[in-house]
Amino acid sequence: MALERLWAGWRSAYIDDVVSGGRPEGCLFCGLQGADDASALILERTPLVYTVMNAYPYTSGHVMVIPVRHEATLTGLTEAEATALMAQARRIATAVETEYRPEGLNLGINVGRAGGAGVPEHLHLHVVPRWHGDTNFMTSVAETRVLPESVAASRERLLARLAATPEAGPTADGA
Repeated sequence: MALERLWAGWRSAYIDDVVSGGRPEGCLFCGLQGADDASALILERTPLVYTVMNAYPYTSGHVMVIPVRHEATLTGLTEAEATALMAQARRIATAVETEYRPEGLNLGINVGRAGGAGVPEHLHLHVVPRWHGDTNFMTSVAETRVLPESVAASRERLLARLAATPEAGPTADGA
């Protein structure tokens, strides 16, 4: 059996922009923390992590959970930060599964540029809903991602879902 490859050429423009410094001075994710939630696409904040819509989503409902403290690696997180990251990932995964009813999820952390991180200086965990056939010819032929709703609409759906879901999990002190 030969290995098939599906190239996602649209990602190279985004990665080139990040590598060439096409974003504001400093860390992209640290910069989001000082913005208002609506313009930064932030869904929730806790003392140790915050949750934000991905501005360049693979699918509708693509969310990232990001430590508040600037840290590039998983092993550099404190135990409380790592626990808060996973607790928030579980919370947002529940909201995404309930709201979007995907056939699967990708949860992932890419560490370092060689590991595939688009923003390697600040760790972030992706929660991506997936459906059979959600990658189609438009991505590979036209370098275009077809999404059925805007990022702002996805944010509103998830905000409503999170508001209806009681918060659970560790506090800032890890308890």
